[in-house]
Amino acid sequence: MIPGDGGGQPDMQQLLQQAQKMQQDLAAAQQELAETMVEGSSGGGLVRASVNGTGELEGLVIDPKAVDPEDTETLADLVLAAVRDATASAEQLQQQKLGPLAQGMGGGGGTPGLPF
Repeated sequence: MIPGDGGGQPDMQQLLQQAQKMQQDLAAAQQELAETMVEGSSGGGLVRASVNGTGELEGLVIDPKAVDPEDTETLADLVLAAVRDATASAEQLQQQKLGPLAQGMGGGGGTPGLPF
């Protein structure tokens, strides 16, 4: 092999440019996720939770009909279910936005708790 002929190796400059573009795309997707809101609900909409695309709880709305002073356990269950529903929506959004980028970087994709 002659030095400098490439020897079938990828061009390092091209690889660097691809890596920089993927890094920029990932940062843009993460920013978009942080700014995107998704909602989950339970009890037929009596409890609604809003999370951003990264899964951070941003808001919680409880219809007064869901409040029974004699049965706070049911309300707690409804809140938990709404938050879980919203979080599941955020995880789906993460897969849509970050999954293709992770595969482009050689990631497995779909790893719970990881943003790719």
